Amino acid sequence: MYQVENAGQALRSRGYLRALRVMAPKVSRIVVMLGLTSLFTDISSEMVSTILPLYLLFHLNLTPAVFGVVDGLYQGAAALVRIFGGAAADRRGHHKEVALTGYALSAIARLGLLVVGNVWTLLAGIVMVDRLGKGIRTAPRDALISLSTPTEDLGVAFGVHRALDTAGAMIGPLLAFGLLAIAPGAYDAVFVVSLCAALIGLGVLIFFVHNPPIASADLTERRLTFAAAARLLRVPGLAPLLLAGTVLSLVTMSDAFVYLTLQRQVRFEPKFFPLLYVATATIFMLMAVPVGRLADRWGRARVFLGGYALLLVVYASLLVPGASTLRVILALALLGTYYAATDGVLMALAGAALPPEVRASGMALVTTGTSLARLAASVLFGALWTWQGVPVAVTLSLIGLVAALLLSVFWLRTGRDGGSHVAPTS
Repeated sequence: MYQVENAGQALRSRGYLRALRVMAPKVSRIVVMLGLTSLFTDISSEMVSTILPLYLLFHLNLTPAVFGVVDGLYQGAAALVRIFGGAAADRRGHHKEVALTGYALSAIARLGLLVVGNVWTLLAGIVMVDRLGKGIRTAPRDALISLSTPTEDLGVAFGVHRALDTAGAMIGPLLAFGLLAIAPGAYDAVFVVSLCAALIGLGVLIFFVHNPPIASADLTERRLTFAAAARLLRVPGLAPLLLAGTVLSLVTMSDAFVYLTLQRQVRFEPKFFPLLYVATATIFMLMAVPVGRLADRWGRARVFLGGYALLLVVYASLLVPGASTLRVILALALLGTYYAATDGVLMALAGAALPPEVRASGMALVTTGTSLARLAASVLFGALWTWQGVPVAVTLSLIGLVAALLLSVFWLRTGRDGGSHVAPTS
């Protein structure tokens, strides 16, 4: 009897453990460490980015058009060096070292924020340095995630990384809000704490992340040339992915403009502005892993396009007359879910399509296109807001997103998403 009971308990235990394995994502140590690096780095960057709209529009009294230029730099300046960062990492397989350069550059930019003062042109220059650092590090970091993960689990791996990354995006605005609540106008204090967080993230990368092995034969074949970058478009599935991501990004307004529109509708105090970022980041963090798992099983292209369908609802809500707190909450929830369905899933699509020896370069090519498009989108939206008003700017963004989504459905046909359709595993 004792043995039978023990056997029953063992069976129940094994069933329990299997259930845990299904619920808990299984990812490599490199993915977790890179997630922690991104967590602290995002605490640093989001402390700054969430106060920029307040600082530039309310403190320095800049026009929305000028803010659109600065925000566009924040969104798209990284695109200037993404392809070179990815190609440099692929050339020798030194993905960690190239990523480290980018993270270090962003940390140095935090020091610049303490020096430049209130001159918005110098602030724009510091923003560009910070974003150049992001551009250098993003593709090598995502390649490290992809190279240390089986193809069938890419959605989950990127989901785990994005969840940790977004936890930082949630904590950063809270810290900024708390510091400014305690000491209104103490922007220097925000910049100092931001620098400390960036240095912690840099330490995690230095001491706990290593390059996964890649065959030496692959390394010797790589060359850092524009012709090699152009040949990446011949990889099956990459060109449609680049085209869809770029066109969709071109008609996507930045979060700052979404939040400023909500603030104008509801008329809450500007000091609560950073909390909008927190709400979106919280939803993103909670949804990243389950949506990544859904993408691995149901199809990454479907989930990616579904995320932009949610963004359509957000834009439509900005045009509905009247205002309510409930509508703001709904818009933020949909915005967070949109990020969970698109950010990491786009890189999972690219990672599944690209061979290991050019993975960082290919990912850099995709993110270069989307980043340049977001830069243009932010500048155009700021100009439209200044010259024609918010309703016209939002309406044109909505119409453009509908057209871009229809085109992307055609480009990313079901079953052609780089091997993202895999059968559920037991």
